[in-house]
Amino acid sequence: MIKESKVHNEILISTGYSKRRKRRIVVCLILSCITLILMACMLMLGNTFYPIDTILKVLMGEEIKGASFAINTIRLPRMLAAVLSGIAFGMAGNAFQTMLRNPLASPDIIGVTSGSSVAAVFCILVLHLSGSVVSIASVICGLVIAAVIYVLSKGGSFSGGRLILIGIGVQAMLQAVISYMLLKASQYDVPGAMRWLSGSLNGMQMNKIAPLFFVVCIAGTMLVIFSEHLKILELGEQSAITLGLKTDQTRVLMVISAVCLIAFATAVTGPISFVAFLSGPIAKKIVGHGNSSAICSGLVGAILVLGADLIGQYAFSTRYTVGVITGILGAPYLIFLLIQMNKRGESA
Repeated sequence: MIKESKVHNEILISTGYSKRRKRRIVVCLILSCITLILMACMLMLGNTFYPIDTILKVLMGEEIKGASFAINTIRLPRMLAAVLSGIAFGMAGNAFQTMLRNPLASPDIIGVTSGSSVAAVFCILVLHLSGSVVSIASVICGLVIAAVIYVLSKGGSFSGGRLILIGIGVQAMLQAVISYMLLKASQYDVPGAMRWLSGSLNGMQMNKIAPLFFVVCIAGTMLVIFSEHLKILELGEQSAITLGLKTDQTRVLMVISAVCLIAFATAVTGPISFVAFLSGPIAKKIVGHGNSSAICSGLVGAILVLGADLIGQYAFSTRYTVGVITGILGAPYLIFLLIQMNKRGESA
């Protein structure tokens, strides 16, 4: 009787796992299709509409007057930057939120993106630099600030709540530094810094895409590999240690991977607000509990950036940067989340 019950339980577990796996695959396929449709729209739409057959010919290397320049030089870099930055922000945000078991633990809320922003604004306003130098400084400063936040939160033992609170404090300090530099800067330099701070895909060039592509491939793969460990970390520190997980090593590797994604994406597009914050919760809602949401979060992030850019460029009489649209989408959700957490008596 006991043996039959054990076999029955194993069958139920296997069936449940199979259903969850099928659901994850179906959701990923649907999100991939939506992403491809939005990518095509970004290549087709503009001052001149190009049909899909023309786009395919240009991408295959055929030279078409007008179309080749518009697609290869202007639209293709913008589209690739949107996809790659969306994947980076989405996967990194999901990693932080899952690892710290808190929906507020998004990189743009706990100060990671602010580290990159300070360096970029300093280079633009004080050093009067541009291009790759700004990107390099942004990446380095983002990594340094993330390391400082992690070390300060470590103490005797790691605490997710402590990391979030320290991150929010660091973000407030860095935002104050940015505001001070903007106030003291020349009025001719401020617009360039403000465009970068708002999160923008304007003026994107292919030479900026290659480093981001490389980082997304490497760091994104790391997060996918460690996605099973993330589910164990969700059980809590003691439970994860009991199950044999080396929590400190796992957490450090995941933080490094997530921060690299955030730092490089921010260096390319600027801090596109709330994409990292929104992607994880949306992915978990549609993929279901018990499933790894790393890949789905990246696809949701790509859809958010692509969709927001299309809305900002073509839905209004005035063109808005992608960060403005994502900010409009994310701010109400943040308020809603804080109200819900307050009702449940939760804290950061």
